[in-house]
Amino acid sequence: MTNAATGADALPKIKSEKASRSPRLDLTTALCAIVLVTFILVAIFANLLAPYGFAQIDLHARKAPPILFGGTFKHVLGTDELGRDILSRVFYGVRTSLLIALGASTISLALGTTLGLLAAFRRGFADTLIRVAVDFQASMPFLIIALAVLAFFGDNLWLFMALLGLYGWERYARLVRTMAGLELERGYVAALKRNGAGTPRIAFLHVLPNILSVVLVNLTVILPEILMQESALSFLGLGIQPPLVSLGSMVGAGRDYIMTEWWISTLPGIVIFLLSLSISLIGDYLRDAFDPTLH
Repeated sequence: MTNAATGADALPKIKSEKASRSPRLDLTTALCAIVLVTFILVAIFANLLAPYGFAQIDLHARKAPPILFGGTFKHVLGTDELGRDILSRVFYGVRTSLLIALGASTISLALGTTLGLLAAFRRGFADTLIRVAVDFQASMPFLIIALAVLAFFGDNLWLFMALLGLYGWERYARLVRTMAGLELERGYVAALKRNGAGTPRIAFLHVLPNILSVVLVNLTVILPEILMQESALSFLGLGIQPPLVSLGSMVGAGRDYIMTEWWISTLPGIVIFLLSLSISLIGDYLRDAFDPTLH
């Protein structure tokens, strides 16, 4: 009776310990999720939400201030030096910046994950070559290289996205190589090999799904960095070019008017900050929830 009672008493404790491992969704993370979802919806429905076209010019309303600083409801967030509506341009800028960041992050994730799996499964020369490439990538100043490539080959949206896709792939490769190496020591991999499963099947259908949660958490770390890289290059005039608009190009276009018409660059800069902060804090929450090394 005593042993049974002891076992029954221990059961709630075990359950409570497991429950405590899952982090609670605090107010800050919830607000960040709301902000991120809002920006995603804005990017999807920019055509419907924007009161004007992103390139529509109104010379009679040039440099109009936001409504709280003497402006009117016609241009709630004011206008730029050509009379273009800031609110509309922010909506379209969010779409462009998120599209580029997500596209480049997908390229980086796919490249790094594939090379990481290759290094884990094919030891020897392939592993050494990939590690050298990883170290080389990590040691190079990405922004300077990107400036040189864009200055030499010219500005092109797809080239720009592909170039940003080379940012951060080495971190995926290192992470995947380490995690896949641990998975290879588990019994199910040996069983699959005995049953005749090939390396691609084991890598992509069995090992990768087991480490995918950690890889996706790493995505939330690199994605805001790519967003900042896009903003920096567009700010310098080597990213998104007119007539297209991105948040970084808006900040760059308003730098000459920052002392007088501050809203031209400040408002899109605030949006960049909110996007990056929201993704980073949500990534911290997901890391606490899915990273096995923290449990």
